[in-house]
Amino acid sequence: MTTTAPAANARALALAHYAARGVLEHVLARHGVTFQQQIALRAAVTADAPQTADDLVAQVRGSLKADPADIRATLDELLARELLVADAAHLRPTDAGRELLAAVGAETAPFSARIWGGIAAEDLAAAGRVLALVNERANAELAALTDAHR
Repeated sequence: MTTTAPAANARALALAHYAARGVLEHVLARHGVTFQQQIALRAAVTADAPQTADDLVAQVRGSLKADPADIRATLDELLARELLVADAAHLRPTDAGRELLAAVGAETAPFSARIWGGIAAEDLAAAGRVLALVNERANAELAALTDAHR
């Protein structure tokens, strides 16, 4: 007996995203960190060069489509918790910030392995292509909507 796989659509994508994000947010909550704080901190930690606040706002906005004022508040929270430090015009991750991301990564790794494990490489490649195309098209639609409201 063969079962037909459901077609990918916006609802399936959203359900998968929020299920996986729920796992991550459970781990983040144990560390007293929000999802947006983790995204901003990760952007600072993984940057090839020191980032200004504007750089980090742009990166987080590109990922989360969040309001720039909210992202700036998030950066202020990370500075207050000493997970980021101001160094002239740049915001740099502290050792505590790097350690926090490493701890979250270590705690989420077993969940990720169970969630993603056993999925055939060709299925992951096909899903990756589809998700990249959806992302590109959705970003174009959002840009058009944003331009129309200016």
